[in-house]
Amino acid sequence: MSPSCDIKNRALAPSGKSKILWAERQMPVLLSIRLRMGRSRPLRGLRVACCLHVTTETAHLMITLKAAGAQIALCASNPLSTQDDIAASLVTDFGIPVYAIRGENRKTYYRHLQQALDLSPHATMDDGADLVSMIHKEPHCFGKNIVGGTEETTTGVIRLRSLEAQGKLRYPVIAVNDASTKHLFDNRYGTGQSTIDGILRATNQLLAGSLFVVCGYGWCGKGLAQRAKGMGARVIVCEVDPIKSLEAVMDGFQVMPLTEAARSGDLFVTVTGCNQVLTGVHFARMKDGAIVANAGHFDVEIDLAVLKKMSRRHAGIRNGIHQYVLNDGRRINVLAEGRLVNLACAEGHPPGVMDMSFANQALSCEYLKTHAHRMDNRVYPVPVELDRQIARLKLQSLGVSIDRLSAAQKHYLSSWELGT
Repeated sequence: MSPSCDIKNRALAPSGKSKILWAERQMPVLLSIRLRMGRSRPLRGLRVACCLHVTTETAHLMITLKAAGAQIALCASNPLSTQDDIAASLVTDFGIPVYAIRGENRKTYYRHLQQALDLSPHATMDDGADLVSMIHKEPHCFGKNIVGGTEETTTGVIRLRSLEAQGKLRYPVIAVNDASTKHLFDNRYGTGQSTIDGILRATNQLLAGSLFVVCGYGWCGKGLAQRAKGMGARVIVCEVDPIKSLEAVMDGFQVMPLTEAARSGDLFVTVTGCNQVLTGVHFARMKDGAIVANAGHFDVEIDLAVLKKMSRRHAGIRNGIHQYVLNDGRRINVLAEGRLVNLACAEGHPPGVMDMSFANQALSCEYLKTHAHRMDNRVYPVPVELDRQIARLKLQSLGVSIDRLSAAQKHYLSSWELGT
């Protein structure tokens, strides 16, 4: 029997399956976990509602959860990040319910969240905490059976910690984003590469010699600045945190206020997790032809409402580019409608880095199945032993071996007596 779904077109399934098979060899850690879980089926009887970007890499996580015995339903965590052929293949070839259509409007997006929650899940798996937010806003409708959850990204963890601080978090959630094998690699190398990929696919712009402004210097911003520099761009970093600003200076980047950078930048990318980063005061100073993009989770970093008011007309001029012509004739080009440029204009992070992120998701889900009944309603880190296990598996897949401490070294590191 075909699973319940709301997708664009089932006929796209062959294309999606081909992409899924291509990515598999680049995700050896998750594959090894799938093989183990497929034998022991540790998630048998667990219902999981998943709100994630519907991409090739996510497909492998869903296939892994199903192999482990879980009953799952998947909806999109962003209206423009869904790969329709992947959604079709998950439904047609793997029997997984999917509720996601690329370009879906706000009403459809939230209907899909509700359809995923119709599973009456025991656990949530979120990217941005929209699923968790809906559960907490409508507790009489959703979440009565939930024992725990996981969260993929920085923005979602921020929202969850806000719920926790207010004493409103209804169940324990593991912050997958904060695992070392997630944010040090996915956020830094994944965001850096995929954001550049999205910009280049949309614009075909030469980065060498351009003035590239990175707004925000967290792990994602660090990776983006590093990759832009590697492409030959002259990089400016804009930050509000003095420590991160100092780090950017010592990493060799020029640091200045955004109002100053706005006068000279060729490309601007917001990656802060905050709202109203690029506003009217910045648009008023930008030069003709400036390119603006967002790599933060939500489409709140670029104030498009203000930009529209400042413009005499605006229109799509190229796939992924919307051009605003200001009253004085200057043109500002916005990529992906201010949404995640790496997913809206490209394919998101490469499978090789999502391998570790989604290994964290799978192992955290397994951990919740066993331990959730002993956990408080808090935001928890990924257990360090799981983090290290994933790192060891990734090194092994890369053919890399490392040293081990000797018994004498272990004793030295655990003692206080020995010194000069």
